[in-house]
Amino acid sequence: MATLKIKKGDTVKVIAGKDNGKEGKVLSVDAKNGKVLVEGVGIITKHAKPSAANQNGGIIQKEAPIDISNVMLVVNGKATRVGFKMEGDKKVRYAKSTGEVIDKK
Repeated sequence: MATLKIKKGDTVKVIAGKDNGKEGKVLSVDAKNGKVLVEGVGIITKHAKPSAANQNGGIIQKEAPIDISNVMLVVNGKATRVGFKMEGDKKVRYAKSTGEVIDKK
C-alpha cells in the first residue's frame, strides 16, 4: 500500500462533496479504508438510545469519515498537492506548489 499524504493533526480543505470548501483539522486517518475524520466536516445526525455512558440518549451530531481523495492539505492557508523527497537519509513530505518541506522534525 502506498504511503498516505495526509496525517493526523494536518489542516485540510474539502475539495468535493456537500462540505466542499470547508477546512478543518484531521482527527484520525483510516489507512486501510482510505478515510479521514475531519473536525466540523461531514456532520451526521445519530439517534442514540439511553445507556450507561449516555443517560438521556437523544439526537447526537458527530463527524463521519470522508474519503481521503476528497481532501487536500493546506500549507500557509493555501491548498496544495503533496510529494515526497529524501532530505539526507529521511523521507519527508513537501508542498508541490511552493516546494516547502511540511515535516520539520
